[in-house]
Amino acid sequence: MMETGSEVITPGQAKTLDGLFRLRAQRSPDAVAYRYYDDVEMQWCQITWSELALRVARWQTALGNERLDAGSRVAVLLRNCCEWVIYEQAALGLGLVVVPLYANDRPDNIAYILNETQARVLLIEGHEHWLALRASLQTVAALQRIVTLGQIGDRSDLRLAVVHDWLPGQGAAVPEHRGSADALATIVFTSGTTGRPKGVMLSHRNILENAGACQACVTVYSDDVFLSFLPLSHMFERTVGYVLPMMAGATVAFARSIPQLSEDLVTIQPTILISVPRIYERVYGRIQDQLATRSVIARQLFGLAVAVGWREFEYRQQHRGWSATLLLWPVLKKLVADKVMARLGGRVRIAVCGGAPLSSGVARLFIGLGLNLLHGYGMTETGPVIAANSTRNNIPASVGPALQGIEVRIAENGELMTRSACVMLGYWNNPQATRDIIEADGWLHTGDRARIEHGHIFITGRVKEIIVMSNGEKVPPADIEMAITADPMIDQALVIGEGRPYLAALLVLNQQKWPAFAAQLGLNPAASDVLSDARLSNAVVQRVAEHMQGFPGYASVRRVALLREPWTVDNGLLTPTLKLKRNSLVERYASQVDALYQGH
Repeated sequence: MMETGSEVITPGQAKTLDGLFRLRAQRSPDAVAYRYYDDVEMQWCQITWSELALRVARWQTALGNERLDAGSRVAVLLRNCCEWVIYEQAALGLGLVVVPLYANDRPDNIAYILNETQARVLLIEGHEHWLALRASLQTVAALQRIVTLGQIGDRSDLRLAVVHDWLPGQGAAVPEHRGSADALATIVFTSGTTGRPKGVMLSHRNILENAGACQACVTVYSDDVFLSFLPLSHMFERTVGYVLPMMAGATVAFARSIPQLSEDLVTIQPTILISVPRIYERVYGRIQDQLATRSVIARQLFGLAVAVGWREFEYRQQHRGWSATLLLWPVLKKLVADKVMARLGGRVRIAVCGGAPLSSGVARLFIGLGLNLLHGYGMTETGPVIAANSTRNNIPASVGPALQGIEVRIAENGELMTRSACVMLGYWNNPQATRDIIEADGWLHTGDRARIEHGHIFITGRVKEIIVMSNGEKVPPADIEMAITADPMIDQALVIGEGRPYLAALLVLNQQKWPAFAAQLGLNPAASDVLSDARLSNAVVQRVAEHMQGFPGYASVRRVALLREPWTVDNGLLTPTLKLKRNSLVERYASQVDALYQGH
């Protein structure tokens, strides 16, 4: 049940996202809202809710001076920081619609989204962002102001303003915007089947109800500390790592960077982690590498700790009965498990994993070491969380039961469908795509096949082939393959990357055209190892990139394996209708696929 004390603000009390912020600042004025690292002072700093409210008022006054109508779109292109939150809250308080952008996205894709939404104001970090975006932003006619957090040398664009010059000395008394809970709050772009991203329209109610349902599943307290490192431009982090802590009055610390994450974990000592599988996989990989250097006895002790810890988890969840083996757990916990958990700060009571499937081996290791790891499931179009395991009801192989207030059902074709107050308003400027995914009675097609057992949802595949990378990004391989094979030198392509950190591809080269290309690179086409030569594969990667300019930045192909033999019906790699047999191809070229991800 949701915590009923005065600390938690319910969706009904908040009504809107900016209403949630105002209530939080009133109820917890002196509590720490955020912690962040000051690069100038070289130390961790903190800001209270009342201090944050004063800064929001200044930004709200500055945005008000831009004379934007309610409903106008404003965009943010920042890494996670206090300014991200301040800018959004200032905008929402004026009835504006926030468009988050990925900090590492391609300039042309950013320009596309800005043009699509007719964004009027853009907030960026500083000089490096401006240099990368300068040319592309010339094509964004509706953009009237570009605000930078840092100083920039080039001030030739009259739309540019450095934040210190743009902000007033103090915030004026801006009338409280009493917007509707069903008003559009944000447009979040996610990859679609056409290659170009689609804008998911989420209302205040969509997001608040989803955060409230998460709180009902896993209670967050005011003394909890989150460590924020997934991008706030992703709805998983925005709802669960930003709105949910604000509801509970918890503190959020912004990690410095992914490379510094291990240090920040020890420094911040978070109690709640929100992550995608890739982060757990990285820690898992480091543990395995370190074990390889240890003695046989040490490795056996570690394996025993994981096995007994997993057994203890099964007993607590009432999946299995008591065993005398469990008497070993207190000792193994102290000798092994606690030392590993100390690397996560030593205080993590809940670790949530979503965005992509988590492998059973990784889950078993962390749960066996005592981490309260909860796997969940959702999509941007649903605010985003649909289902999640809880501390008291955790079946790691599943994505948990549907959250409170969220309906799910299995369609005749095995597809998981959902209906709730969290389902999006629709796709921005794309009514047909909206009709395709949401039925007239409100049921949304997830695109995933699933089964439901004992109330838990088990994802079994996809109705339509979509690759889900380990960072949670979803890409349609067929569209990418079509773009790649537009190159006359490439006859066939198979894009891979399910559960992987980046996309790669198996490519069948055109036998007439590729030898001349290799010769231009100074290579001998007749050499037996020429297709594995890094100079050739790197050059092909560059050619592939030229054909993928219309796709989001995260959908880039980083590595390729080059092949001579065509895929045919006769060799079992194509269906009779000439579609790729994906599983057969991955099995046939398993060694090449493994090589594409070697070291990652």
